[in-house]
Amino acid sequence: MGELKNCPSCGDFFNYTGIRDVCNNCAVNEEKLYETVYRFLRKRENRAATVERIVEATGVEEALLHKWVRKGRLQPAMFPNLGYPCDNCGKLTTQGKLCISCTEELKSGLRQFEAAQEFREKVSKPEVTYHKNQRI
Repeated sequence: MGELKNCPSCGDFFNYTGIRDVCNNCAVNEEKLYETVYRFLRKRENRAATVERIVEATGVEEALLHKWVRKGRLQPAMFPNLGYPCDNCGKLTTQGKLCISCTEELKSGLRQFEAAQEFREKVSKPEVTYHKNQRI
């Protein structure tokens, strides 16, 4: 059973089942726009077109192009200048939610945090020294 949602494109109510994130009318319109973009990109001279060039030539919104790349409908392997913005810095990426530099920065920060945590644990543990009682 789906849930009633507002279509983010037109504002109408639709039954959201998890398959499409827009109403049926907007989905049909998006599909027509997708066909327009795909016909444009299939031409050899347009395969290396940037997102800005595709928007200019087809009139499709940039957000829609990003959505199609995210969902895998437009493959960056076939169209090398396509991508979607990194959730952190906005630089174009082709996989995941973060670009490579933000991913590396995050990993570096985690390594530093883990090293600092290890150090704090080591320092906070009292060193126990056992002395053997010697009789003189």
